[in-house]
Amino acid sequence: MNADYGHWVSIQTRWKDNDLYGHVNNAVHYSLMDTAINEWMIERAGFRPGESDEIALCVESHCSYKAEVSFPDTIDLGLRVGRLGSSSVRWEAGLYRSDGTLVAEGHFVHVFVGRDERRPTPIPDPIRAEMRKLVRAEGTA
Repeated sequence: MNADYGHWVSIQTRWKDNDLYGHVNNAVHYSLMDTAINEWMIERAGFRPGESDEIALCVESHCSYKAEVSFPDTIDLGLRVGRLGSSSVRWEAGLYRSDGTLVAEGHFVHVFVGRDERRPTPIPDPIRAEMRKLVRAEGTA
């Protein structure tokens, strides 16, 4: 696994992930990144999306596809923080086939907003402290 990422999850592809062309459909990559990010925020940072006064909205996402992956491959997804602002975070993800081949690289930008007013608000300190642990090291791509 690539040391540039501080958190890893392994995800088994599903039969239904393959499209007519015989590989995992591009929309699945976004779903895997979104799931890994939110799972990390809930499990590692204590984020409670249904209860918190602050919520994280995706304002930008991108994925660059590098190689095919197909069921029954396993995807190893590495996660890091590329930029940590006062109310926003840029998540970066690398998706690798189980043989180590880079499948895709992507990013999500979340902005924390108040649940009711939907205006930017600082990332809560406990969540920010955990995010700092995933900040990309200087000099990494």
